[in-house]
Amino acid sequence: MEVIQVLHMKGGLGKTSYATNSWVQKKVISMTKPITEEAITKLYCSSFPTSLAIADLGCSSGPNTLFLVSELIKTVENIRQKLGLGSPEYHVLLNDLPGNDFNTIFRCLLPDFQTKLKKQIGPGLGPCLFSAFPGSFYGRLFPKNSLHFVHSSYSLQWLSQVPEGLKNNKRNIYMASTSPPNVLKAYYEQFQRDFLCFLKCRSEEVVSGGRMVLTFLGRRSEDPSSKEGCYIWELLAMALDQMVSEGLIEEEKLESFNIPQYTPSPTEVKSEVLQEGSFSIDRMDVTEVNWNVYHNELNLQGDAIYQDGGYNVAQCMRAVAEPLLVSHFGEGIIEEVFCRYREIITDRMSREKTEFVNVIVALTKKS
Repeated sequence: MEVIQVLHMKGGLGKTSYATNSWVQKKVISMTKPITEEAITKLYCSSFPTSLAIADLGCSSGPNTLFLVSELIKTVENIRQKLGLGSPEYHVLLNDLPGNDFNTIFRCLLPDFQTKLKKQIGPGLGPCLFSAFPGSFYGRLFPKNSLHFVHSSYSLQWLSQVPEGLKNNKRNIYMASTSPPNVLKAYYEQFQRDFLCFLKCRSEEVVSGGRMVLTFLGRRSEDPSSKEGCYIWELLAMALDQMVSEGLIEEEKLESFNIPQYTPSPTEVKSEVLQEGSFSIDRMDVTEVNWNVYHNELNLQGDAIYQDGGYNVAQCMRAVAEPLLVSHFGEGIIEEVFCRYREIITDRMSREKTEFVNVIVALTKKS
């Protein structure tokens, strides 16, 4: 599997698209808002730059990208208005792999976003210039010393490639409780190489004193095969395994399919930051969000909102995993796989506590 060619969220604005089914991701961005606001505030107040370059790495194709950008710009605008300063010129640099649906952002979402932002800020808002940078963030993307603020949410758990040496990870599509030690080691070592490369590349691109806020889908446990990071994929493997048993998928196809992801612990993230050495850690947080983002939420009347949690979670995962599955198994299995996946998820959510763990780190480029 050539990850750079097939890894992307499902594009468009349809009912199974990422744009329509990225509620969990938006919830996580909202939860980390105090951290991003603190970081952009300290950055701006340190030098009051007249030009501010903000990069969103792994921006994907839905409204979440522009939601984050909007919050950052409004934070800076609030500060500069209180201080009586002019608005800076904003350079917003959107990055994802080449298969990302950049067209939806620029054609369908950006015009309304810019109109709405101008109304919210008023006539004093400086120019907001948007550019797309297709390519892997495990390599150089931007000129040296050109970025002031880097944000990435739910992207850095994706690896640059499927780790080598996974042939004995039978019928598992990811790390699992039944995975042999060499599989866990291979995944961790691939994460180490990738994240270290990411940090080295950003160290060249971020200005001295520049900031980064990175949010990983991760885990609290030091056990990489714990349910915190692996369970959602184990349940998908169950659906695929059922179809193998019924002759709907070839066994060899399943045994050669592995997810290019690693959900790190805070210790593992910190270790790579310290080893690379270009950034200081300002803060590190760990939070949780329920698989079903509407879990225990109330409507305006104070009544519990009824939502089909299994459907919501399956749709969210479909928007993420469908391109990978199609590239390996073909389109013919997709509806059946996610029908079964939904049933399995619904059953587990009714009996267990199901949460995604988020590892958030705020960094400053050393002088």
